[in-house]
Amino acid sequence: MTQWIQLSLVKGGQRYVFRYRPGGEADVINAFAELAGDDQSQFDWFDAAVLSYQLGRRLESVVDGVGARCD
Repeated sequence: MTQWIQLSLVKGGQRYVFRYRPGGEADVINAFAELAGDDQSQFDWFDAAVLSYQLGRRLESVVDGVGARCD
């Protein structure tokens, strides 16, 4: 079974959901940037920063878990 990772944000009645596979982090960050740069979207650069931070924290926990198994 393929693992999917999901990040979501609820803002002003809108729900933004981003799903990606491990290794697709750069693609999802690019999607944040495209959406934040779209004048028609209510998703802004602060939202992109919040979700990017969440993505980074998730990666940090994965790396910490791998490091703990290697010790």
